[in-house]
Amino acid sequence: MNPLSLLLFASLLLAFRSAPAPAVYQVSPAASRLTWTGYAETGTWAPFGTLLLRRGSFTYDGRRLRRGYFEFDMTTITHAEEKLQEHLRNADFFDVVRFPSAVFKLNEVVNGEARGFLTVKGITRAIRFPVSVTRQGGSLRVHGTATIDRTRFSVNYNSSSFFQNLGSYAIRNDFQLAFVLVASPSK
Repeated sequence: MNPLSLLLFASLLLAFRSAPAPAVYQVSPAASRLTWTGYAETGTWAPFGTLLLRRGSFTYDGRRLRRGYFEFDMTTITHAEEKLQEHLRNADFFDVVRFPSAVFKLNEVVNGEARGFLTVKGITRAIRFPVSVTRQGGSLRVHGTATIDRTRFSVNYNSSSFFQNLGSYAIRNDFQLAFVLVASPSK
């Protein structure tokens, strides 16, 4: 075999080598953290609290994170002030009696951007947000912050897009959900 043929053959082998088989990772709800932050339309008031992940999983082939399913327990939305916490849980906001879960279905992460579909209050919308994935021993840490327009999910309470003359009672449409998810390969 001449050197040119050998080089061509080696190039073809490299081009068609198989990628590592994707592994399914299970997210540990106890080791993961989700924090939400809302914002007043005027001023600096920015209430925040936590939300628990009920379960989550995704596939990872060593390079790409894909096919994820993340279920959030909306009944666990918290805030330090009991009155606001209960208000967030009622029909003005997330109506957790009727909609106890929210779901994010991840299609894939491309160039550090998660792409998928979020379902809140029975309404599904496409969303994108930045994420990063790091290895920590045999586990993966997925962290990022999604900025979500609540009005796209019929959470319109005190939105100046829907109500006039709210003054200092107006709440911005966007809120942020910051997260750190810890996941290990399924056994």
